[in-house]
Amino acid sequence: MQLQGLLDHLLKSAGAGQGNAAAAGRTTDGGLGGMLNADFGKGAIAGGALGLLLGGNRKTRKLATYGGLAAIGMMAYRAYGDYKQQQGAPAEPETVDRLPPPQAELHSEAILKALVAAAKADGHIDAREREAIEGEFSRLDSGADVQRWLHAELEKPLDPAEVARAAATPEIASEMYLASLMAVDEQNYMERAYLDELARQLGLDDALKVKLEAQLRAV
Repeated sequence: MQLQGLLDHLLKSAGAGQGNAAAAGRTTDGGLGGMLNADFGKGAIAGGALGLLLGGNRKTRKLATYGGLAAIGMMAYRAYGDYKQQQGAPAEPETVDRLPPPQAELHSEAILKALVAAAKADGHIDAREREAIEGEFSRLDSGADVQRWLHAELEKPLDPAEVARAAATPEIASEMYLASLMAVDEQNYMERAYLDELARQLGLDDALKVKLEAQLRAV
């Protein structure tokens, strides 16, 4: 599975995984092992992987609310388009479904990199949790290359500047910020500080940040 397919599968399956977890609580011991042993399929596994990465069911539900990769992209590009029009510069941003495969893969890598970094923003991922996250991702049959990529991203120290370098265009920068915003707790000081620094490194001005955050609240 390539990064594009993995990311979209995680996002689309998170909601199903949450529902399956609730069902597991009624029919099994309610733990992760019980949920998987209940044979709820890849949707439950993906929900578990995303939940482990983000550090809690609440954040998983928050991100899952917005659907798959294309849905998140549309939200970011809508906000970016409105911002550009207000600046007097017409914009026709490309959503991920219109990109050629090589560009779409780089786009998905940037978004998944942003999500992994956002998950580390509160400092909750220790060595044991990294091992559990990688184990859940391996159950998705994501392939050796993806596993190596994920391991490297989890092992990196948190560096908003390094994350921001993955943004090849202002549109992708906007989507990376929006995905990060979905994956953090804005009331947490460390996570809010990370978001602000990421926005600075991505080159997002205050007007665009406001547009992106308003787009999220409007859903």
